[in-house]
Formats: sequence, C-alpha cells, structure tokens
Amino acid sequence: MATAPPDKGHQPMVVTLPQYVTTEVQAQPHMVVHQNVVNIAAVQPRDDIIWSLVCFAYGNPFCLGLAALIFSVKARDRKVVGDLEGARHYGSTARVLNIVATVLVSLSILLTIIILIAVTSRH
Repeated sequence: MATAPPDKGHQPMVVTLPQYVTTEVQAQPHMVVHQNVVNIAAVQPRDDIIWSLVCFAYGNPFCLGLAALIFSVKARDRKVVGDLEGARHYGSTARVLNIVATVLVSLSILLTIIILIAVTSRH
C-alpha cells in the first residue's frame, strides 16, 4: 500500500497526554524520607460451606442443615459473581441456620446422655 507524501503546509501535531501526577521530594542531607504503603484488601464474605456440610451430614434437625447448605451455596455463587452484599446476606443467613442446627443437635445429644445415665443408674 503506497502512502502519499505529506502536504507542505501541514505540520504534524504533537499531542502530549497528561501523565499521573508525581510529587518529588528533594531530600536534604540531614533529612530522611520515609514512605509507608498500606494495602487494604476487600473483606470477602464468609459462606461457611464446610460447617453447612457438617450440619447437613451429621445433624439435620428440621432440615436446618439442608437450608444452611442451600444458603451457603447461594452465598458462594454471589461471591463468584461479584455481588458482595448479596453474599454477605446469604452467608449470614447460613451462619444463623448453622448455629441453630448445631445448638439443637448438641442439646439433643446432651439430653440423650443425661437420660441414659438416669435410666441406667436406677437399676
């Protein structure tokens, strides 16, 4: 492909694009310059999927473990999509369901042990 020679009356225009603003500090002999960089990572919402799996497999009173597992999966899906607020909402619901399921299973195990001890001590 051939290009035409530039016209005599037209000069190429040079455009300077603004660069990032930089500040320079002139260090003097008695002055020490310190730089501090703070990286703040975004807090990822917790989905508690392992806890939900344990509640679903080992203690599932009133299907609370299943509900917690469903909310944990929804929280993980929201986190992958990038909806952190939705992930926090589903994750907190899963956490509450896991707490309730864990307390109910723990109380039922404790009551079963107490009743077994009471029954065996009578004989």
